[in-house]
Amino acid sequence: MKMLLRNRELSALLAILALFAVLVALNPAYFSFQTLGMIFASSQILILLALGAAMVMLTRNIDVSVGSTVGLCAIAVGIALNSGYSLPVAMLFALTIGALAGAFNGFLVVGLRIPAIVATLGTLGLYRGGMLLWTGGKWIEGLPSSLKSLSEPVVIGISPIGFGVLILAGIGAWIFSRTLFGRDFYAVGDNLAAARQLGVAVNRTRMIAFTLNGVLAACAGIVFASQIGFVPNQTGSGLEMKAIAACVLGGISLLGGTGTLAGAFLGAFFLTQIDTVLVLFKLPAWWNDFIAGLVLLGVLVLDGRLRQALARHQRALKYSRFQPGNRGGKHVTPFPKRKKEVA
Repeated sequence: MKMLLRNRELSALLAILALFAVLVALNPAYFSFQTLGMIFASSQILILLALGAAMVMLTRNIDVSVGSTVGLCAIAVGIALNSGYSLPVAMLFALTIGALAGAFNGFLVVGLRIPAIVATLGTLGLYRGGMLLWTGGKWIEGLPSSLKSLSEPVVIGISPIGFGVLILAGIGAWIFSRTLFGRDFYAVGDNLAAARQLGVAVNRTRMIAFTLNGVLAACAGIVFASQIGFVPNQTGSGLEMKAIAACVLGGISLLGGTGTLAGAFLGAFFLTQIDTVLVLFKLPAWWNDFIAGLVLLGVLVLDGRLRQALARHQRALKYSRFQPGNRGGKHVTPFPKRKKEVA
């Protein structure tokens, strides 16, 4: 139990396996690479957003504007393609807009010292309004087949975009666990004053976190346009809350400095898996958010209870070490009192 509490990635992985086992037990036909590929394809957008949200949350900040950034960047790639630009140029255009959107959020938080939740709530409406003004409230349709082909499965049910998501997640997990660049994010989120004393470029790290979050939101917008084949005027609505929920499920702390990108990846996969299972069981669509929210609350409540129990146990062990006759947690015989010498 202690190992599960200390390793949230393992907890998320076990939850994924348990839910998949339930699905297969109810219908053995779902035991296939095709089912896993379908779930992974559905989770790619949320995985990208969870990876970006994790970077920001590690620095003890939060970004609730990524849903609007997804919509803005999906519109950007669609308009560029329909205007005759090549696919690489259109994708670069969308990535640039995502980076600028994220950097602007970082400027508001780092440069103007506006609380992250307030700043990104403002840009949520700003980017959404900009998207609607750009399109006049219309949908972007008629996207070329070159974009749609990126989401077509090629090997074991995984598309080129799917392999790209896996590569991004793998590189990100390695950087944040093995390099000084990644450790700076943890230092900033864990103790801001101590990070400054250690020479960490705190403001630069937070700016990078918001900018990379915007880039990953742009990637999610490109994936959305590729998978759907058109861009509605409400693209991205509500995705920001799902991204934060996926991070929390994967062990990313809202207080910063705790968690891994692998955990965010698994949390996003698990949330998508819940929706996919409900679809496979042909339950009405309005049950999705209710059951996903119920599962999230249940996991968080159980996790909180178990963490409190573990903390009480650790405090009890620590306190027992300082009791008379108990040194280092092991029982020892107290030293006998010395007799007073008689002159």
